[in-house]
Amino acid sequence: MAGYRVLLRKSVEKDFSSIPKRDVKRILNRIKALEENPRPPGSEKLTGQERYRLRQGRYRIVYSIQDDEFTVWVVKIGHRKDIYR
Repeated sequence: MAGYRVLLRKSVEKDFSSIPKRDVKRILNRIKALEENPRPPGSEKLTGQERYRLRQGRYRIVYSIQDDEFTVWVVKIGHRKDIYR
């Protein structure tokens, strides 16, 4: 399978600003792994949307997959309590 290119929305940088650095490193490693498998075990498709959710500790990574372009867009990262507001 061809590798996917992972892209981050500009707003994701702001999301990182409120997350401790050690957690940011873990989240970035998890995002990097999406290059090889954009639908890893534990990922869930969000109801009514063309987006997926992936857990990393107490944080959630919300992203969309464009299979025809082999891209993954990370659209939101946040604490599990705040991600769906």
